Order: sequence, then structure tokens, then C-alpha cells
Amino acid sequence: MRLILNLIWLVLCGFWMAVGYAIAGIICCILIITIPWGLASFRIANYALWPFGRTVVDRPDAGAASLLGNIIWIVFAGIWLAIGHVFTGIALCVTIIGIPLGVANFKMIPVSLMPLGKVIVDIP
Repeated sequence: MRLILNLIWLVLCGFWMAVGYAIAGIICCILIITIPWGLASFRIANYALWPFGRTVVDRPDAGAASLLGNIIWIVFAGIWLAIGHVFTGIALCVTIIGIPLGVANFKMIPVSLMPLGKVIVDIP
């Protein structure tokens, strides 16, 4: 079932969401000071391509620097990526077959807003 959902996800919205994260990552890596945000963006792009069967968990060693970095990320890129997830999720929830994909889009909003201090892990 995960494979089928991931394939449908990839075709309907996963590729385009991953492209958005990749563009944000490239821009962040071009500006040398924002490389940590760029790496986090590439990590989320990988997650956006194939989300079913994986989840996002908080890193226990994340501290105040992650919080400050997340605030900066929200202002410059996170809000726009989260808006993309909201609109894509609403569009997918219009159809019955798209409801699980829309819910998955809504679940990605927190990590799109605050990517630092998070780890993407496989679900057993």
C-alpha cells in the first residue's frame, strides 16, 4: 500500500513539492551563510518525493540554535513552502482518492516551517 500511495503522490504532487524544496536549498547553498538551511531543505525534498513509510521526529540534542534558525527559515522560505502544502492539500482533498495524499500534505506543514532539529526516519 505504501508503494502505491508513494507512486500516486509522486505523480500528483511529490515531484513539484520536491522541486520547490530543491530550489530553496540551492538558493540557500549559494548564499554561504545559509548552508544549514539548504541542507535541511534538501533533506525535506527527499522526504517530499517519497513520504509514505517515513516520519519526522524531533532530535533530542536540538537546542536554542535550532529554534533561532527555524525562526529565520520561517520568514524567508518556510511560510511559502507551507502555503504550497496547504493549497496542494486542499486540492487533493477535493477527490476521494486524494484525501490520504491531502492529509500527508498537511502533515508536512510543521517540518516545512521548522526543519532544523528534525530527523526523518523510516516507520517499521
